[in-house]
Amino acid sequence: QVHLVESGGGLVHPGGSLTLSCIASGRTFSNYAMGWLRQAPGKEREFVASITWTGGSVYYGDPVKGRFTISRDDAKNTVYLQMNSLKPEDTAVYYCGGPRSPFTDFGGLYGLELWGIGTRVTVSA
Repeated sequence: QVHLVESGGGLVHPGGSLTLSCIASGRTFSNYAMGWLRQAPGKEREFVASITWTGGSVYYGDPVKGRFTISRDDAKNTVYLQMNSLKPEDTAVYYCGGPRSPFTDFGGLYGLELWGIGTRVTVSA
């Protein structure tokens, strides 16, 4: 059974930075693409970023391009989301996840078939 545990959320001022982490267990992490989605109060889930199973390519949703960076450390079974220049509209619960099948890359919400319980990010003055 796959377990995904996010951490690193919190309260940050506009313009600040946070780094989210997600530790995965229950399958061979290095065989799976990983990504992040978010859901703000009263809004639909939104694709944030993904990284291919090789780590060779990354994809970002338009609202976060140039500000967020996704990365992975296969030795630690961990995927990260470095968030810079945070805005109030980035306030949301952030979930990490990925596809059910190995060696399957994705660049949108459709690829996030499994995800964790989330970590809350609040951007406010």
